[in-house]
Amino acid sequence: MKFPKIIQGGMGAGVSDWRLARAVATAGQLGVVSGTALDLILTRRLQEGDPQGHVRRALAAFPEPGIVGRILDRWFVEDGKDEAVPYAGKPLVGEAPGARLEELLVVANFVEVWLAKEGHPGMVGINYLHKIQTPTLPSLFGAMLAGVNVVLVGAGIPLEIPSILDGLAAGEPVEMALQVTGATREHKLRFDPARMFPDGAPELKRPAFFPIVSSVALATVLVRKAGGGVDGLVIEDPTAGGHNAPPRGALKLDDHGEPVYGTRDAVDPAAIAALGLPFWLAGSNGSPEKLREAPGVGAAGVQVGTVFAFCEESGLREDLKQAAIQAVISGDVTVFRDPVASPTGFPFQVLALPETLSKEEVYQCRERQCDLGYLREAYEREDGTVGWRCPAEDPATFVEAGGTLEQTEGRKCLCNSLMANLGLGQWREGKVEPPLLTCGKDLSGVRRILAPGRTSYTAREVLEFLLGEPVPDLA
Repeated sequence: MKFPKIIQGGMGAGVSDWRLARAVATAGQLGVVSGTALDLILTRRLQEGDPQGHVRRALAAFPEPGIVGRILDRWFVEDGKDEAVPYAGKPLVGEAPGARLEELLVVANFVEVWLAKEGHPGMVGINYLHKIQTPTLPSLFGAMLAGVNVVLVGAGIPLEIPSILDGLAAGEPVEMALQVTGATREHKLRFDPARMFPDGAPELKRPAFFPIVSSVALATVLVRKAGGGVDGLVIEDPTAGGHNAPPRGALKLDDHGEPVYGTRDAVDPAAIAALGLPFWLAGSNGSPEKLREAPGVGAAGVQVGTVFAFCEESGLREDLKQAAIQAVISGDVTVFRDPVASPTGFPFQVLALPETLSKEEVYQCRERQCDLGYLREAYEREDGTVGWRCPAEDPATFVEAGGTLEQTEGRKCLCNSLMANLGLGQWREGKVEPPLLTCGKDLSGVRRILAPGRTSYTAREVLEFLLGEPVPDLA
């Protein structure tokens, strides 16, 4: 498989949606959809009435019409719900999701990838967080049903993914170890495609697998222990947007309260090149200069996120895009690597904007609760069963579940705020959940790509800026 020079980052949730991935793929580079919370996004798009009909067009292509009928009957609202009516809740994804939730996960991932691949021969990938384990198996199957070309996984050590892809491609049952705090026994996630296809699950093409890593040691472990199932690597440094790997060693904060990274956190490209796989550099690589430099250190190219996040095709709300772009143009822009915001415990890059959770007064006004649960932590109860808790939920609830009050300090509900970023935020007592934006440290590409007097740009313009030449149209 011939891979392109540019991988468009899989920014979640829903920022890297099918429109953005399709725009990049039809221009000859690797378009990537975010695989985070696609089941939730699908239900909310359907409750909005799917006004352009895109979701229903993809649903019509799903190979099991009975499953599609059940999803439409449950979630579709003709002409859309009233604006201030809360979205109907969906079940949280635990260690053993029921049949209907499994169906929703499979279909949601199918829909996003199918729309991104519709009508062109370009390459489309999907990006998952290893920290969000419980939806992974049915989600992968849904993406593969739609013909996804590449699976990218970060935020963890995804050693089992290659064998899972092999099993799903053959239509076989698969399993994955569930990370459970305080576990005294093994806990497993399981998925059998035959449950959805009683006449036999289809054989599927296995996608390429690119783990996203931030150290030579982790890259080496994955390449050597994954049984030949790793096809490429994305090497991410701490300036990338979203979640960052924590610094090696004891956590130290600088004068601004950000984690301090040192020489132990630097990745030697020569050591990565010695592993013999193509690799892409991620984190502050959204410039033509960085793309030109990549081959000189052995890289196949770069992964770029931030400059795509604010382009016309991204899934961000238009007002948030414009607020970010205006901040970049004025030079009054701050990106803070928050060591405690994310419930995962990973540092999380936060773009400071008014009326978002980046502002202390907005954060303090939000009532803490966990009703979406993607970033929950699994823990083992005294009876050996699995319980769930989130440090961003109500502190008393978290402590009752065995957590500590200290673990809750400064935590922000990323699940609800990332939905608000897309215009799909939940309504609560007459107001919508506040958003919270993330991006990389380097925003210079946004400033450079904007022509004088313009306040927007397209994904195609991003690619032509990076490549320094016109791009094809494969649509």
